[in-house]
Amino acid sequence: MIDFGNIEYLKTGNPKQIRIYETLKQNKVMEVLSEFDPILAGTIPINIDIENSDLDIICYWRNKAEFAFKISSSFENKTEFKIRETIIDQRESVIANFKIDDFEIEIFGQNIPSKNQNAYKHMIVEHEILESKGEKFRLEIIKLKQNGYKTEPAFGELLGLKTNPYLELLEYKV
Repeated sequence: MIDFGNIEYLKTGNPKQIRIYETLKQNKVMEVLSEFDPILAGTIPINIDIENSDLDIICYWRNKAEFAFKISSSFENKTEFKIRETIIDQRESVIANFKIDDFEIEIFGQNIPSKNQNAYKHMIVEHEILESKGEKFRLEIIKLKQNGYKTEPAFGELLGLKTNPYLELLEYKV
């Protein structure tokens, strides 16, 4: 099993994953966020990203104001920087977006340990499904994503999940 809590696995990945590793390292993104238990989640770690997929970095904050300040003071000089607060799944959330090199980065923080957040749980389940179903299935997911599907609905479509793929995937057993 890949240790998704440490981006070192990207060094031996596909060419895009290697570039992402270098970009995150050179810009010290994970180091800046280290006190917030950052994890690169989403499609890129599990190799189902498409052309315009962003880098989703999930974080765990204990103090929302300190987290927002750290994000702003560290990344506000980056291209297209913006930060906002919102409620997601009845939880206060801080979301920042910006670009480094050719990569769009989204930092997502909640007062929930990173590995307990849905983005991480989805990625782990999706990784297990991809491992069990093989390359043809992975390519089908990518094709659906290229046709406009979000990740979880794409999995839902191929797995025959009937109602809410976001919830159903959290319960899915490989």
